[in-house]
Amino acid sequence: MKETLWTLFIIFLLLLGATILFYIFKKQQPKRDFSGIQVRVKTWWGMFAIFCFATLFNPLVSLLSLLILSFFALKEYYSMLETKKSDRRIFLWSYLAIPLQFYWIYIGWYGMFIIFIPIYVFLFLPLPRIIGKGTVGFLRSVSFTQWGLMLMVFGLSHLAYFQFATPTYGANLVLFLIVLTQLNDVLHYLFSVYIGKHKIVPSANAFLSWEGFVAALVLTTLISYFIYPYLTPFGLTFGILSGVIIATAGFVGSLTVSVLKRDLLIGDKKKFETLKGRYLSRIDSLTYTSPVFFHIIRYFFDFM
Repeated sequence: MKETLWTLFIIFLLLLGATILFYIFKKQQPKRDFSGIQVRVKTWWGMFAIFCFATLFNPLVSLLSLLILSFFALKEYYSMLETKKSDRRIFLWSYLAIPLQFYWIYIGWYGMFIIFIPIYVFLFLPLPRIIGKGTVGFLRSVSFTQWGLMLMVFGLSHLAYFQFATPTYGANLVLFLIVLTQLNDVLHYLFSVYIGKHKIVPSANAFLSWEGFVAALVLTTLISYFIYPYLTPFGLTFGILSGVIIATAGFVGSLTVSVLKRDLLIGDKKKFETLKGRYLSRIDSLTYTSPVFFHIIRYFFDFM
């Protein structure tokens, strides 16, 4: 608990410093557009509050806070879709899958947790869309819905399972994962803006570059080396390797969600700008790093 408190306190100071610097620059340069940075700072504060609940309190509070995060992430994802009346029923049923997914975590039923959305929801969710709604747009509705559930619910729900799988180390592992994932995102963004020349997918994300990826990978691994002794039970090898795993998975997650958003919002620039700074943009990497990190640890370590 002491390590968790110190880490959260440091994050709080960094966010406070970033907020103060933002308002200083905004006052000194009133004509410059700081709206993108302002939205990022606000969402980071919101994320900080959510992850305080996810790491400081008992597993049930953590479970509920992450359930709420999954709900709003899925809601934000659905807001990008061009929906029809025939889609509303399947969206309703997909929301009902969220409490069930987190209930499996609460009772510790790992087998159902791991197959519920990928298998049972995948097989039976199309039924509400089929019955009485015809065939027009069926594949589009079902595939979009399943994609959202896999990323925003199945992927993020792994964050909640850490504390149930290993009560001793769970909270610190969640904090370790979140810190490295968010730092990797920030580092990739900053290095891509200032030194990035070779864009990875410029049509989907104007910032992500190969230079940013390499710099973020190296620095995230270095940060992992310094903080793993305080937040994890890992040895030196896996402590360093954790940085590589999280940086790589986070990059893939961020890139995938960027392409997904661009594809869904083609021709709707206003909505794209509105959703740019929402929580989906802050947790896109976590939809990948959470399950990847969880299952690697579960496979190689007995405490999970």
